[in-house]
Amino acid sequence: MSASANLFSNIGRLIDQIHKDKGVERNIVVDSIIQGVGAAIHKTYGTYRDIEVQYNEESGEVEIFEFKEAVKDPDFIDEEVEIKLSNAVDYDPNVQVGDSVGVKIEINELGRVAAQLARQVIVQKVRNAESEVIFNEFEQRKGEVASGIVRRVERRTVVVDLGRTEAYMPYKEQIQGEMLKAGDRVQGYIADVRLTGRGPQIIISRSHNDYLRKLFESEVPEVSEGIIEIKAISRDPGNRAKVAVYTSDSAIDPVGSCVGVKGSRVQNITQELRGEKIDIILWVDDIAQFVCKALSPADITKVVLDESNNQMEVIVPDDQLSLAIGRRGMNVRLASRLTEWHLDICSESQLSARTTESLIQLMKLDVLSDEEARVLNNAGIITVDMLADSSIDFITNILELEDDKKAKQILNKAIKFKGKFANLSALKLAVKESLGNHSIKKSAEDVLKEEMKNLEATKEESKEESKEESKEESKEATKEESKEESKEESKEEKE
Repeated sequence: MSASANLFSNIGRLIDQIHKDKGVERNIVVDSIIQGVGAAIHKTYGTYRDIEVQYNEESGEVEIFEFKEAVKDPDFIDEEVEIKLSNAVDYDPNVQVGDSVGVKIEINELGRVAAQLARQVIVQKVRNAESEVIFNEFEQRKGEVASGIVRRVERRTVVVDLGRTEAYMPYKEQIQGEMLKAGDRVQGYIADVRLTGRGPQIIISRSHNDYLRKLFESEVPEVSEGIIEIKAISRDPGNRAKVAVYTSDSAIDPVGSCVGVKGSRVQNITQELRGEKIDIILWVDDIAQFVCKALSPADITKVVLDESNNQMEVIVPDDQLSLAIGRRGMNVRLASRLTEWHLDICSESQLSARTTESLIQLMKLDVLSDEEARVLNNAGIITVDMLADSSIDFITNILELEDDKKAKQILNKAIKFKGKFANLSALKLAVKESLGNHSIKKSAEDVLKEEMKNLEATKEESKEESKEESKEESKEATKEESKEESKEESKEEKE
């Protein structure tokens, strides 16, 4: 049997097998075979001749027909495109001059080279069709969880066999510290599906936030049914994660449902994520309360919002500072991602020290009372430079002044001393010396008292100097008056 005959024997069974194993539609397989044979025909006979390839569904065979024009025997010239009428009647008894007659070419007439070309074209066409089928299938599954067997690790990228195709898990999509090797069963989130020149490329992830969401859906029926909603997720894959949950059903505890009896549900998820600790937080509409919950287990004293810049300053007790920040800043970083706010953590002692520094700066202007300095500080004016950059109307409104006369005086004074109070050495030293013993607040208060005494002393000295200056001015004025009187008396005597 020739190579071509061997290739196309049992073609019907081959089509059915490809359709079953590869999932490629039968008509696509048939078209691939027709195109492959057509390419082989043109390779063997050239493109000049009119040859058509068909697939006979009844016989399950590939049929090749060459069409030639029937001409009178005396007019016969080119055997490649013409056929004598005397020969044409053998194929069609009713043929007329000028009709197109199909002459069947046996498949075994194709040579070895043509058969090999047909094989290559068919294989390539079927492979392309299979790639498109796989791409469409996984494109629809994008956002789902898939599982498979690790086949190999290439340049830190894990290649996973999903059955019909392979998926890739890049290093950044893996869980930190997780060592996968060939033969391990692993699952991941289908994050992306691409169609490349080498076929479909499927990217799976174990570090994606939505992978954790899918795990909760599989473990917690209330989540999969939509009774409990996962509002936000932030992860440090392999280390820790925070999940904000909410439900409108007052009869259900969303946190307790996700944790499960004795933590059974969340423990299953933690095991799948190789020990990643998960904090489940109740989502609330009030952003300040939500931030306080997100920073758990740390206790929060108060928060200061800057809505224009989407920032929030969080004040915590001194002994809660390290807990709020977390190891290598993980707790505050995850809370910031979860709430989508920039969070600055500050201890009560640090706040006290900063407030003290602010009050010292403001009161050094000699135009603000203690109460007025504190009012400005509470309004966010914590330095002389900030006060200098404000407006008269702002100062008048904040301090509730009757008119803008004093406000102008305060602003002019602040502008005069802008940039001169950048460093307060006494306070900086007090803070530096007390960092290790949590006595910043006490030291700052001591510095403030000392500075206040200095300010009061300076004010007294200024008053004394003013009195002395007034006395000197009075003496000078008296002398001038005496001189004038003496001059007048001399004039009168002369006269």
